[in-house]
Amino acid sequence: MLKASNIRYEMAERTAAMNCSGIGAIHLMVQRLGLVEDIDQNLHLLKVHLPYHESDHVLNLAYNILAGGQRLEDIEWRRQDEVFLNGLGAERIPDPTTAGDFTRRFGAEDIVALEECINRARLAVWKVQPEGFLKEAFVDVDGTIAPTYGQCKEGMDISYKGIWGYAPLIVSLANTKEVLYLVNRPGNAASHTGSVEWIDRAVEWVGQVAGSVTIRGDTDFTHTEQLDRWDKAGRQFILGMDAHPKVVGLAEALEKQAWKRLERLPQYEVLTEPRRKAFGYKEQVVEEREFQNRKLVGEDLAEMEYQPLKCAQKYRLIILRKNISVQKGEKALFDEVRYFFYITNRTDAPEKIVGLANGRCNQENVIEQLKNGVNAMRMPVNDLVSNWAYMVMAALAWNLKA
Repeated sequence: MLKASNIRYEMAERTAAMNCSGIGAIHLMVQRLGLVEDIDQNLHLLKVHLPYHESDHVLNLAYNILAGGQRLEDIEWRRQDEVFLNGLGAERIPDPTTAGDFTRRFGAEDIVALEECINRARLAVWKVQPEGFLKEAFVDVDGTIAPTYGQCKEGMDISYKGIWGYAPLIVSLANTKEVLYLVNRPGNAASHTGSVEWIDRAVEWVGQVAGSVTIRGDTDFTHTEQLDRWDKAGRQFILGMDAHPKVVGLAEALEKQAWKRLERLPQYEVLTEPRRKAFGYKEQVVEEREFQNRKLVGEDLAEMEYQPLKCAQKYRLIILRKNISVQKGEKALFDEVRYFFYITNRTDAPEKIVGLANGRCNQENVIEQLKNGVNAMRMPVNDLVSNWAYMVMAALAWNLKA
């Protein structure tokens, strides 16, 4: 079957190769966006530029990650790679020690200045996209825990999970999975702490291009004191609400005809034939060994008007009721009802509101990529602000890819 007979090999006199050849295309894009000049004009951390400028240090850290590096020490591999240097037109690049020292030069205002440089570059990218590119934009916000085993890292604290480290805030654009803002905080900070400022900043940038902007977040980010302001400014929102006794009581008091069965919208269109569902071997083991199990029996939807205590007007409250059967083996023990609440100023059908709210869960994939893809939350230096600076420069690698 393998009958090729005209194969010829020609070897050049000199060959050179690297495993990250796309780095040249990335750097060309960075230059065309004017990011290099913007960083050098607005980020002033070095008194003398001999030979490096601020942009050299920022891009050195980002390119190390794009080239497969996982930590500061991996920059040394880039320094010894002649082809990598030739691809960037560089005689030399900063060594790992110098790169670590550069992160310690940042103050909080310098990090914000760097993030705004990146945002101006991303705005230039958005403006040349096809019409309707951001007809409807979704800004997602969430917090996470970035653990560290260090003992002497300033700003670290213990989280509600008993994990020592930091608690970064992530504001991202769901449409492109770009990280708009990344903010480092002590490990004991609540998810929503200080998030309003960064949500407003992100919405302002996205709003320059998008037809509409919707803010999404879980129950920690409801910010009822901000809803009237966001609504007045034309900002849409879909935010989770805690199932506190008041709203649970309102849900239980609804008439039976107020509820309707939720039919989940398909995540995608099947272009060929639907696949046969695989057999649930785990479920079989659970039943055979008579473990206690919870099965979703059905989901019902209702909606009502609701005025939070800190709001001057009413908003739509979408109520999702999950009917769960608690079983042991094949025997049903009892039924359990759980309520989920979403407050919104959008006018879509309740089914779509629930689908859009669940779509925010995809931000967890972005957070996972920040943690274990580009290793932005490795915490390689010794204090909160320096690690924040490293996070932003590492996240730049992810944003350039996006």
